[in-house]
Amino acid sequence: MKTGNVSYATFSGWVDPPADVRPALAGDLSCRIAVVGGGLGGMSTALRLTERGHDVVLLEGEFCGHGSSSRNAGQLAGAPGGDLQLLNLLFRRKMPGMVRLAEHAAHHVEDLIKTHGIDCDYEPVGNCFAAVSRGQLGRVRRVARILERAGGHVELGTSEELGIPRGFLGGMREVVGGMMNPGKFTLGVRRALLASSARVFEQTKVTDVARDDGRVVLTTPHGRVRAEKVVLATNAFAGEWDITPKHLSVPIWVAEAETEPIDRDRLAALGWTSRSGLVTQHAIMENYRLTPRNTIVFGVRRLERGTTYPLPRKTPDPALVAELAEAFATRFPALADVAVERAWGGWIAITPTMLPVAGQIGDSVFYSIACNGHGLAQAPYVGSLLADLIVDGKRPADLDVLWAREPKFPRPMMMSRLGLRAIWAIDRFNDRINGSRRNARRGAAQLTSPWR
Repeated sequence: MKTGNVSYATFSGWVDPPADVRPALAGDLSCRIAVVGGGLGGMSTALRLTERGHDVVLLEGEFCGHGSSSRNAGQLAGAPGGDLQLLNLLFRRKMPGMVRLAEHAAHHVEDLIKTHGIDCDYEPVGNCFAAVSRGQLGRVRRVARILERAGGHVELGTSEELGIPRGFLGGMREVVGGMMNPGKFTLGVRRALLASSARVFEQTKVTDVARDDGRVVLTTPHGRVRAEKVVLATNAFAGEWDITPKHLSVPIWVAEAETEPIDRDRLAALGWTSRSGLVTQHAIMENYRLTPRNTIVFGVRRLERGTTYPLPRKTPDPALVAELAEAFATRFPALADVAVERAWGGWIAITPTMLPVAGQIGDSVFYSIACNGHGLAQAPYVGSLLADLIVDGKRPADLDVLWAREPKFPRPMMMSRLGLRAIWAIDRFNDRINGSRRNARRGAAQLTSPWR
């Protein structure tokens, strides 16, 4: 696969930045509720609060949708993220609630698209846990049993039965969810927010969050906001303030790439009739998806931990793009000559337990991390649930599932740079073993073929 002329986007490969970026806060003001962060979580919180008649100010350091909300693969997941076998072992009692939350979140996003008339190329085709080896196929079957026991809606099948490319052995489809252009969706939510009564200040970085005399004070370079309550919805960037709970999350950089447009006949020959998104069952997944512009977007495979705040601006490492391209050629050998046209990346948040989390600091500060790779669905939903909690004073059932009774979290396991490198190395070792087995089977088939 060719990677010589890749365009490395500093924002996203899905859309261009908005042309109507709002001016920064200048001066001091007061409000009932302030939201820090203009991603899908923060925007959804503010939008829901305005729908319920509350005075809201939202502060965003760049422009709404600048972060991972617009940079992901556009796979609207209908199941929890993370290693579901491990999560089932550690949090078995929570699994039914987490599965219910995940499916409700996907439906919530579908409702947002309809309510606000957002054109984001949404296709309700589900997503597949796709197996590239017999070992991964066994893993998929075990995960399917876990989800079904917890009330999830999934279906197992071969690649032909699921309508996914023949290079995969089979898998499990999440019936709920689908594919979209996340950039278009995020900008659509932004338009809805800007049309609401919320006071939105972009280009406004919050440098400090402090409680003072029963209120919360947000300090920015050119003004301050005093609020009765504050929602911190800054995903991977939450660690910039002392008020943030220790070990709340780890910032992780992930990358996506997109091919050049591919001839429709060549795409049809893949057998990808379902158009479902694909996620491999490596410890660090690979994702693949079709787009309406006849390209394939693919990514992740390697994770890079952020170690200092503020997190640096980055573009993908060309060596990683080349590695992603090599994996693409392995999964889609018939398209090995197709070139990578563009690549981009962004910071996501991984929690110590790999579960989404929300909580409260004192009486006035609320926070949420609803990502772990599934933020496209869960961040907007959790944001709306937080808004309802603030208004009603009672936690909705789905919010209660992920609620942290105290803002204390364990040190994240295997999330050091060395740990992430070790996980990557195990994935590559298994790939080599599985590749050797496939080659041996092909050789045996040729030796016994009646056509020889």
